[in-house]
Amino acid sequence: MSSTHEKLIRMANQIASFFATQPGDKGAASTAQHIRDFWDPSMIAQLAELIKAEDNGLNPMALAAAKDVVGA
Repeated sequence: MSSTHEKLIRMANQIASFFATQPGDKGAASTAQHIRDFWDPSMIAQLAELIKAEDNGLNPMALAAAKDVVGA
C-alpha cells in the first residue's frame, strides 16, 4: 500500500473518530459529509479504490462513510 493510501486511511479514521460520539449512525453520516466537503475529487477516487480491498485499514465508521461517499 502506498504512503498516499496510508495517509488517506489515517485521515478517514481520524475524522470518523472525531464524529464517533454522535448518536446512532450520525457519526458515519457526518464523516461522509466532511469528506465530501473537504476532500478533493482525486482523494475521493483513491478512497473508492481503497474500499475495494478486504483489509483496507479503515475502521467500521470510516468504511461506512467511504461507501456512502463513493456510492458503494
